[in-house]
Amino acid sequence: MSPLLSNVVLNDLDQWVAGQWAEFPTASAYARDDGKYAALKKTRLKEGYIVRYADDFKILCRDWKTAQKWYHAVKSYLQERLKLDISPEKSQILSLRKRSSEFLGFTIKAGKKGQQRVSHTGITSQKKQQIKREMKERIQKIRQSPTAKNALLFNSYVLGLHHYFNRATHVSLEFSRLARDLRMFFYNRLKQVGKYERPNNPPPVYLKFYSPNYKTFKIANVYLFPLANVKMKIVMNMNQSLTPFTEEGQRLTKGNIQPDVQWEIVKLMKSRLPDRNVEYIDNRLSRYSMKMGKCEITGLFLYAEDVHCHHHLPIGLGGSDQFKNLRILHKDVHKLIHASTDKTILEFRKRLDLTDKMITTVNQYRKKCNLELID
Repeated sequence: MSPLLSNVVLNDLDQWVAGQWAEFPTASAYARDDGKYAALKKTRLKEGYIVRYADDFKILCRDWKTAQKWYHAVKSYLQERLKLDISPEKSQILSLRKRSSEFLGFTIKAGKKGQQRVSHTGITSQKKQQIKREMKERIQKIRQSPTAKNALLFNSYVLGLHHYFNRATHVSLEFSRLARDLRMFFYNRLKQVGKYERPNNPPPVYLKFYSPNYKTFKIANVYLFPLANVKMKIVMNMNQSLTPFTEEGQRLTKGNIQPDVQWEIVKLMKSRLPDRNVEYIDNRLSRYSMKMGKCEITGLFLYAEDVHCHHHLPIGLGGSDQFKNLRILHKDVHKLIHASTDKTILEFRKRLDLTDKMITTVNQYRKKCNLELID
């Protein structure tokens, strides 16, 4: 089943599970959910909460007896209502106090903290082995061809890993162990093609995500991101109403889901820029990071595929790739700045719907390019 189809079909399961407990209608109105749940616990309803991604889901509950009820209820619901069968190999009941459960590359276990149990999350063994293999392949590629491009591709992979797993409570420990296991492999393969040192005046993107106190290799004037240098990011509780399947959910999603600058930087690092030097590539990323991913004319957030980098003073007129000479723009705004025909200018004016202030800024940029001002 495709991810899109599974989301549509299994949304019905989400709503059914929520209706069995979290969204169960009560005779009395409660100001807070904890008051409602306290009342529901006095009933014979089975307490449970579903967490799902595509067709992989878990239902969390408090005891073995309740888990048994959920297992059989969900199995019957999937077969009778959705005409789906569960996988006997992957479907099981387990105690998180005794064993870890795996979900999307994470391990989850209920660890002790004083008199309470709290979530301890890490990385699965299978995923760690996959990371090691991938890291070794990338290091071998850098050894064979120590170019800025390969160094940046390595950095995009490390930043992507950190971005994905930094929600785990034990992420720092897990990556420290991975870095320790790979340390000698890294050193022996890279000592002849790079310099091992603490970063001296690293670019802003490096400083945004990593500490300069970690030693790392400098390859083709690019510092490799340190695998061990990652901190846990606290995950804020998500509103359960955020869903693409209701009008209210769609409205809330548009207003509450914030774009992720770090993830867009990962994608920008993978961009193919064969005719650009390291200075331009680094400063392009740094400018995007400093502007928090926003277009410097419209102020709108730019996803990686919409990012263009403009030279305020064109290279042909004596400009450079220095940070201060670059501007982050939406690709259509950039095309408008360099447009030379009335037809093209009119087309982008209609498409962009720019204010008078924005047009004034566009004209300032066009003037630098020795182009006619637009009305």
